[in-house]
Amino acid sequence: MKRRSFLRYSAGSLVGGFALVPALTRDLSRFSTGLPESFSSARHSLKRLGVQLYTVRTLMSESVEETLATVAGIGYEEVEFAGYFDRSHTEIREALSQNGLTAPSTHVGLPMTENDLGMLLEVSHAIGHDLITVPSLPAEFRESLDGFRKVSDRFNHIGEAAKEAGMKLAYHNHGFEFELMEGQRPYDLMLERTDPDLVDFQIDLFWAIEAGQDPVAYFTKHPGRFSSCHVKDMSEAGEMVEVGTGEIDFGAIFAHAETAGLKHYFVEHDWPEDPLESIRTSFENLSKL
Repeated sequence: MKRRSFLRYSAGSLVGGFALVPALTRDLSRFSTGLPESFSSARHSLKRLGVQLYTVRTLMSESVEETLATVAGIGYEEVEFAGYFDRSHTEIREALSQNGLTAPSTHVGLPMTENDLGMLLEVSHAIGHDLITVPSLPAEFRESLDGFRKVSDRFNHIGEAAKEAGMKLAYHNHGFEFELMEGQRPYDLMLERTDPDLVDFQIDLFWAIEAGQDPVAYFTKHPGRFSSCHVKDMSEAGEMVEVGTGEIDFGAIFAHAETAGLKHYFVEHDWPEDPLESIRTSFENLSKL
């Protein structure tokens, strides 16, 4: 597959990975992170803030270059791609460089990692990605624990190729990975079955908490496995909101960043009413953390 065709296809391959379910109301007080009296109840400096560009996908479809310039103007220093919108790897790299941005991670659907792995690694290396992040799983792997075992083994195989290319494979969760199957949570199975040297995990804090899980407990049980995270906030009613306007105490969570292995913090909102205002509000609030 030619590079431009690959870059065009890679955006479409993500569609299945973002078929999300509505948030449910959660009582956040039962987590060790607690309900914050104020957003910065615990302090932890975030040196470099990033944004998942899926949040501004409508703007990216209009102009990648202008969107990246706007993102940098807000103050973000890192971005995570969710498709390249038919730009070549050299065009992407140039746009990043012109705006002082880096792109340590990209979201790529599982089929792309299997069918076009060589091209994926070549393009990712050229752009400067460190992480190849799978955003979700096709339905065929979600139906049983055996499906999660199979995909975990595939992750190890893909992770070997990524390591040889100087990168690392990662997996991004939603909520279905935490639903009990045969007395076990698939997310736990995946963490235990994948090789820590080959496979990383990008914890989506909103979806983990929405599923009733405590991120800090996972950091403690699996130290060093979470080099990146998605930062989304949750209202008292369980809705996704801009960071710092909800109930999640990010200060308390990020106080355990060293244990988790966190290096990259990507702001995201799956359904923002105003994408630019959303990422601007989240940036301003996180900057106060």
